[in-house]
Amino acid sequence: MAKPTIRFKGYTDDWEQRKLPEFVSFFNGLTYTPDDVEETGTLVLRSSNVKNGEIVDADNVYVNDKAVTSENVHEGDIIVVVRNGSRALIGKHAQIKASMPNTVIGAFMSGMRSEHSSFVNALLDTSAFENEIAKNMGATINQITGYMFSKMEFMIPSGDEQQKIGEHFQSLDNLITLHQRKCEETKILKKYMLQKMFPQNGQKVPEIRFKGFTDDWEQRKLGDSCKLNGRIGFRGYTEKDIISKEAGGVLTFSPTNIVDNKLTIECKNTYITREKYDESPEIKISNGDILFVKTGSTLGKSALVAGLKEDASINPQIVVMRVEKDTENFMSNVLITDRVMKQVAAVKIGGAVPTMTETELKNFTYFAPAEKEEKKKIGDHFRTLDNLITLHQRKPYFWNKFIVIDWEQRKLGDVLERRIEQRQQSEEYPRLAFASGQGVIPLSERKTNNREQLTKDEYTKKYLVTELNDIVYNPANVKYGAIDRNKCGRGLISPIYVTFTTNEIPGFIERIVTSHDFQQRALRFEEGTVTKRQSVNPEDLVTLDILVAPKREEQQKIATYFDSLDHLITLHHHKLFIINGLKLFTAIQCKCYLLLNISNKNKKTKKEIKLMPELERVIEEKLIDQLVYGDSQWTYREDLKTEEDLWRNFKYILEQNNKDRLNGESLSDAEFEQVKNQLQFSSFYKAGEWLVGENGKVMVHVQRDTEKLHLVVMNHEHIAGGSSVYEVINQYSALKDEDDYYTVSRNRRFDVTLMINGLPMIHIELKNRQHSYMDGFNQIKKYISEGKFTGIFSAVQMFVVSNGVDTKYFAAASDTDLNAKFMSGWVDEKNNPVSDYLDFAKSVLRIPEAHEMIARYTVLDRDAKRLIILRPYQIHAIESIREASKIGKSGFVWHTTGSGKTLTSYKATRNLLMDIPSLDKTIFLIDRKDLDTQTSSAFQAYANNDVIAVDKTDNVNDLKKKLKSGDRKVIVTTIQKMQILVTKRLQEDTPEYNKIKNLRIAFVVDECHRAVTPKTKRELERFFGRSLWFGFTGTPRFAENPYAQMGDLPRTTEELYGKCLHKYTIQNAIKDNAVLGFQVEHNGPKNMEDETDPSLYDNETHMLRVLDIILNKSYQKFGLQNGKGQTYEAILTTSSIQLAQKYYELLSKVKNGETDLEIDERMKQVLPDYPKFAITYSVTENEEGSHVNQEKMQKSLNDYNEMFGTKFDLSQIQSYNENLNKRLARKDKKYKSRNRQLDLVIVVDRLLTGFDAPCLSTIFIDRQPMGPHDLIQAFSRTNRIFDPNKAYGQIVTFQAPVLFKECVDNAVKLYSAGSTEVALLAEWDKVEPAFKRALSALKAVAETPDEETDMSLKELKVFAKAFQTFDRLFAQIKSFTQYDESMLEDYGITEEEYEDYVGHYQNAMTKIKLAEPDDTQTPPEAEETVDTDYELMAYSSTKIDYEYIINLIQNIVTPDEDAEAVTPEERQKQIDEVKQYIEEMRKDNPKVADIMTTLVNEIEQDENKYKGQSIMNIVENMKHDCINQVVTDFCVTWYASKDDVMYAALHYRNGEIPNESVIKSTINYTRYKESQEKALPKFKYYSQCMAELRKILDEEIKPLITVS
Repeated sequence: MAKPTIRFKGYTDDWEQRKLPEFVSFFNGLTYTPDDVEETGTLVLRSSNVKNGEIVDADNVYVNDKAVTSENVHEGDIIVVVRNGSRALIGKHAQIKASMPNTVIGAFMSGMRSEHSSFVNALLDTSAFENEIAKNMGATINQITGYMFSKMEFMIPSGDEQQKIGEHFQSLDNLITLHQRKCEETKILKKYMLQKMFPQNGQKVPEIRFKGFTDDWEQRKLGDSCKLNGRIGFRGYTEKDIISKEAGGVLTFSPTNIVDNKLTIECKNTYITREKYDESPEIKISNGDILFVKTGSTLGKSALVAGLKEDASINPQIVVMRVEKDTENFMSNVLITDRVMKQVAAVKIGGAVPTMTETELKNFTYFAPAEKEEKKKIGDHFRTLDNLITLHQRKPYFWNKFIVIDWEQRKLGDVLERRIEQRQQSEEYPRLAFASGQGVIPLSERKTNNREQLTKDEYTKKYLVTELNDIVYNPANVKYGAIDRNKCGRGLISPIYVTFTTNEIPGFIERIVTSHDFQQRALRFEEGTVTKRQSVNPEDLVTLDILVAPKREEQQKIATYFDSLDHLITLHHHKLFIINGLKLFTAIQCKCYLLLNISNKNKKTKKEIKLMPELERVIEEKLIDQLVYGDSQWTYREDLKTEEDLWRNFKYILEQNNKDRLNGESLSDAEFEQVKNQLQFSSFYKAGEWLVGENGKVMVHVQRDTEKLHLVVMNHEHIAGGSSVYEVINQYSALKDEDDYYTVSRNRRFDVTLMINGLPMIHIELKNRQHSYMDGFNQIKKYISEGKFTGIFSAVQMFVVSNGVDTKYFAAASDTDLNAKFMSGWVDEKNNPVSDYLDFAKSVLRIPEAHEMIARYTVLDRDAKRLIILRPYQIHAIESIREASKIGKSGFVWHTTGSGKTLTSYKATRNLLMDIPSLDKTIFLIDRKDLDTQTSSAFQAYANNDVIAVDKTDNVNDLKKKLKSGDRKVIVTTIQKMQILVTKRLQEDTPEYNKIKNLRIAFVVDECHRAVTPKTKRELERFFGRSLWFGFTGTPRFAENPYAQMGDLPRTTEELYGKCLHKYTIQNAIKDNAVLGFQVEHNGPKNMEDETDPSLYDNETHMLRVLDIILNKSYQKFGLQNGKGQTYEAILTTSSIQLAQKYYELLSKVKNGETDLEIDERMKQVLPDYPKFAITYSVTENEEGSHVNQEKMQKSLNDYNEMFGTKFDLSQIQSYNENLNKRLARKDKKYKSRNRQLDLVIVVDRLLTGFDAPCLSTIFIDRQPMGPHDLIQAFSRTNRIFDPNKAYGQIVTFQAPVLFKECVDNAVKLYSAGSTEVALLAEWDKVEPAFKRALSALKAVAETPDEETDMSLKELKVFAKAFQTFDRLFAQIKSFTQYDESMLEDYGITEEEYEDYVGHYQNAMTKIKLAEPDDTQTPPEAEETVDTDYELMAYSSTKIDYEYIINLIQNIVTPDEDAEAVTPEERQKQIDEVKQYIEEMRKDNPKVADIMTTLVNEIEQDENKYKGQSIMNIVENMKHDCINQVVTDFCVTWYASKDDVMYAALHYRNGEIPNESVIKSTINYTRYKESQEKALPKFKYYSQCMAELRKILDEEIKPLITVS
C-alpha cells in the first residue's frame, strides 16, 4: 500500500490500487457516414474539440438527428481520444463542465463517467495515466481499446479524499483557464495592433494613429537607427569558460532565453567566467538593450531587456542592438512586424543552420515616424499590452506556488468570530451597503437593486455593526460571490448580512473565502426553494475546512502580494483601454471577431454569436470612459439599471441637496410619492416647461403635515458645480407594462443615459459602423411609441444617435413628431464637422457643455408645443456675442436666411441680459409693424416660463414706459418707435431724459442689413452713449451692394456694426442639412428686345399663362405626390397690390370655371378643393389714402372667412395676417388637417422677409429682379427643412429670364463665398440629359423590372444603386414646369413601368438588408455601397396616407394640454373627417380601413379611450394580431410550421414566397390526413397548400404589411 507525499490534513489512510473500470464507467462514441453530416443537428465531439484540457469550438461536425444512436454527454463526463493518426494525441482528454444538449462523442473517442469525475480528470492529467497508455497500447496501432482500459490500474484514496482533491484541481484549472483566456485575448490584440499601428503594403502612414500626429512616416535602415554588436569570433567562449552561477558565473543569454519576444531566466541558463565577461565590454547587457537571434532555427527572435538585475552577456548566436533613449519599446516592436519578419525569411543562409550576417541585418528597412514623441507613445502602448499579458500569465502560476499542502487544516469557525452588535445610524456609524462584486461600500455607491427594506425608518431602525477588515457575507447570495472583506471602514449594514472578525491576517482570510473552491463548497449547504430564496446559513459555513498558513508573516506576504497583483491587473486593463486617447475601436473589433466568432449549437440550428453586438458594447464602453475619465465631471453608475434604482438614486440626491429644507428628515414613502407624481410628464415639452424652473431653480413641492416644502431638484446657476450631480448609466432595463396590451411589445435595454441630479436628461443610442445612425433614430422612435420614455425617463430633453463615425443630436419629441430632418450634427466654430462620437462627446457631452445644452440652449416653442435644441452654429454665435460683450465690443452675425436667426437672436438677447449684470435692458429691434407682432409673438412663445420675460411695445409711450421701468426684460420694438422716442418724445435735461439716456443697453438688430439705416444708428448711438450693438443678417451689405453714399456714414455692415462675430453661409447650411438648396426656373418670354418692358406682363394673357403653370404644371412643387394633408404651399409675388388683386380675381374665376383655363383633373384627384388661396399685404394698404379698393379687400376676407369659419373684417387686417401666418406655418397641430390648409398665397412684399413656414415649397415671382439681399431673402422662404420629399426650395420666375438669371447668379455668389454650385441645383438643360443617362444605366442593369428576381446579392446592390440614382433624377425632372407626362414615351419608360421597378427595388432592398454581412471588418466595395436609408422621391402616393390618418387620430385622443377646449361638435367634426379619409383608404386597402374603423368607433364612444397612448403603436399591434391570427388559422388547417409561415408572411414580395421549399419540407401530411375525413391526395396536398398560402398572403397579409 502507498500514500502520497502531500495530502490534505486529516487524511491518513493508505491509498488502494484499483482497476480503472472499478471506479469509472464507460460509454462509446457514434459511428456515422458522410451522408449523415449536415449543417445543423447533433454536434459530434472529436479530437479537434479537445485542447489544453478544455472543450473548444473547432472544426465542428454535425449529423442528422436520426443518425444518432449513442447517448448524449452529461455535465461532469470526461471524454478521451482513444484512436488517432498521431500517437501523441492518444489519451488527450477534457471534462464536460456544463450542460451540452444534442451533443455526442465520435467513434474515435471514449467517454468516462464517475461519482468523483473531477478527481478522475485530475488523475488522467498525471504521468500515471501516460505510463498506463504506453504500457497497454500496441506498437503499431495508435489506439486504446476497452480491454486496454480494463487493465489499467491506479492508486486512489477514499471517496471523500477524492472529492477534495478533485475540487482542488478543478479550482486551479478554472483559475488557470480564466487567465490563459485573458492572456490569449491580449496577445491577439497585440498582433492586430502591430498590423494597424505600423504602415502596411507600401503605405506611408499607419491605419491607427495617436491624435496630433499627421506627418508621413520615413523609410529607414536598422543600421542607421541602431548600434549593433555581437560576440567577436576570437572572443567566443569554450567549455572551460562555462562555470556555475554559484561559482561566480555571469549570465550569458542564448536563444533559449527568448520566449514570445520576452526575455526570461526561468530556463536552463549558461554562466561564464567574470574574465570572459569583461573581455567583451561592448556586449555587456543593460536594460533598454534589444537582443536579436541571428543564427539557428529560431533566427529572427528578439526581446527587449527590462528588469535585469544582474550582469549579463550574450552568446555568439545573438546580437545586441542599442537605440536612442525612449525609443527602445518602439524599436523592439518594429522587429516583430510583418515587414521585418518577411525580410528575415528572405535572407536565411547556410546549410542546416540558418544564419544572418550583421551587414544584412543593418540593411533591413522599416518605417518610423519623424517625431520621437510618436515613437515613445507607440512603444509605451505596446509595453502596456506586454505587461498585461505577463500579469495574466503570472497570477495562476503564483497561486499554484502558494497552495502549500502542509499548512494547517482548520475549521473556518476556528479563525472567525461572529459579530452581533447592533446600533442606530449616527455620524460615527454611517450606513453602508454590501454588494456582490463590490464588497462593503458607502450607501450611495450601492449597485444592487432590490433593497427597499433598507430605506424604511432608517433613523430609528437598528443595523449591524461592521468594522474595517471584517469578513462580511450574504447568506442568500454566496452563489454570486457575495462574500468579502470590509475595506470601507466602520459603519452599519443590514442585519440580513453576517459579519465576522478574525485574529488572522484579514487579507489572507479574504483570499480563502473569496476563492472559487471555497464558494463552491459553501453552496453544498444551500437550503430553500424557488419561492423561498436559497441560502447558506452561517452555522454551516463555519464548519468548512480551510488551509491556513501557520505564520502570520507568511499570511501577510501572501495577502499583500495578491492585493498588489490585482491592483496591477486593474491598472493595466484601465491603461490599455484609455491610453492617451488612442482609437482602439478597430483593434478591439479584431479581438472580438477572433474570440467571439464561435457557434452555439442546438438541435435545429447553428447560431452564430455575431460580432455586431460586441462592437456596440465596445463603442458604449469607450464613450463612457471618455465621459468619466476625460476632462469632464461625469460619474459612472454601473449599479443603476432599473426604474426603481433611478428613483432611489434621485431621492437620495434630492434629500442631500435639500437637507435644510427637510430639517434633516428624510422624505417618507408617501411624501416621495408626491414627488414622483409631479415628475410623471405627459410630454417631453411639459418636462421642458418644468425644467425652466422658478428663477433658475427647478422645484418640486411636498405637503408635509401643514407645511408646504419647496425642494430644489436642479439649480441652473450651479452648472459644473454647486449642487449639480452628473451621472452616466448604461444598459437600463425599460420593462414592458404587463397591464397595457397595445403600447408595448417587449422589454428594452437603453444604451447610455446622462443624468443631472438623478434625472435622465440626455439619452444616447449607439450602433456600430456597419449600421447607419438612422437605425438609432428609428430605435428611439420605436421606444417612444412603446411608452418606454415614461416615469422618470419622461424628463429626457435631448437624444443623441451615433454609429461611431456619424453622430447626430435632436430634441425629444413624441414618436409622431420626431422628424429625422431635424437632427443636427456638430460643427466647430469654423463650421468644420465633428462627427466622431468621442470628439462629439468632448465637444458637447462634457461638463459644463452638456448641462448648458439643457439649461441654456434648449428652447420651448409654445405655439408648436415642442422642444428646440439649438444647432451648433447658433450656439457658437451666441457665445461669440457673449464674449464680445464682456470686453465692450459690438459686431454682427452672418447666418444665412432659413437657418433659424430668430431663435438665435432670441437666445442671444436673453443670454446677454442674464450673463452681463451691468446691462439694464436688451432691446430687439426690427423694422416693420407686422414683423414686430410676428417676432414678439415668436419671442414670447420661446420665452414661455423663461426666467427672462419678453415685452412687446404697443406704441411709443409704451416703449418709454418700459425703458423707465426697473425690471430687466427683453424688449421687442421697431426702429421707428425707438427713433420717434429719441428725437421727438424726450425733453432734454429732464429726469426722464437723463434716466433713459444713461441706460446701459444692448441692441440686437434683426435683418441688420436694412433694419437700421446708418444715419438712424448714428443718432441712436449718440443718444445711448453706453450701448452695445449686435446685428443679425443673412444678407450683409458688402462693397458690392453697399448702402448709398451719405457723407462719412458707413456703407457696409462691417463698417456699421463692427467685425463679423460668426459666419454661417448658405453653403455651410446646405452641407449641414440645415437648409435646402434652390432649384430655379426662368419661364419669362424668351428673346425679347427689352425684357423689362411692363407691357409684356401687365395683361391677362400673361397672367393666365402664369396661372396655368402654377395650377397645372406644379404637381411636384405642391407636393401632391405626398397625398392629402401632406402637400406643400406656395407664394405668388407681384410688384404691386393692384396686380396682386388682379391675380386674386382671375384665380377666383379660373376656380369657378369662368375662363378658358381649366384645372387639370390629375390635381383635383388628389385635392378636390384645389386650389385654396388667399391674399395678404401690409397693414398700410388698408389705411386712409390707400389706393386699394375697399370692396375688393372685403371680398378676399369674406372668401377666407367662408373657407375657414373665421370672422375677419377690414378693421382686423392685422389679426387676419397673424391667422394666415399661423395657417401657413402649420406649427399648430390643428393646421395639419387638410380642411384648415392653404395652397397658395398672393403677396407683394409681405412674407418675403423673416417669415418661417417649413411647408412652403415654392415661390412664383411675376415681377422684375430685386436686389441681391432682397432676392436671397425671398428665395429663402422656400428652403426650410420639412419632410423627406421636400428636397429643395423651388423658384419660378416669369419676367426677364436673362436678367433674372444674371441677378440670381450674382446674388448667390455674393452670399455663398463666390460659388453657385452648392446653393443652386442644375437647371432643366442639365438635369434632363442626366435623367436620360440614369434611365439607360438602369435599363442596362435590369432591362425589365422582373429581372431583379434572379439577381445575385452583388447584382441586387448594383440594381438598387442604379435605381436610387434614377429615382432621384426622375423626381427632379418631374418638379420642372417644363415636364409633361407625355415625354415619358420618348424617354422609353411609363409611369406603370416605373411603379413596377419600385416594387422590385423594394424587394431588392429587403434581400440586401437580410443578407447584411457578419464580417464588419471588411468594408463593402465602393460600387456595391447602397444607401439603405434612401426614401423614394419620384413615387407618387396619392392614396390617402396611413401615417396622416394616424396623426389625425392621435390629435383627437391626445390634444395639446394648453390648447383651447374642443367642443363636442368640433370633436365630432374631427372624427367625421377621419372617417371620411378612412373610407377613401378603403378603396385601396379595406383590411387596414377595417382596423382603423374599429379604432375610431371605440374613440367615438369613449373620449378617454387610448388617451395619452401612441396610436401608431396601437394600430401596428392590431395589424400584427390580424396577421398572427391568419397565420395561425392556416397552420392549423394545413399542419404547417408557424415560424416558417410567419417568416413567409413578413418577407413576401412580388408574389415570391422566400422559403417555399422549407415550408413544403416541414408541413405534416400525415397529421393532416389523420384529421380530415376527405383528405386530399398527397400530390394535391402540397400544391393546394401553397396555392392557399399564396392567396392569404396576397389578400389578407400583404395589405397589412405594405401599408406602413
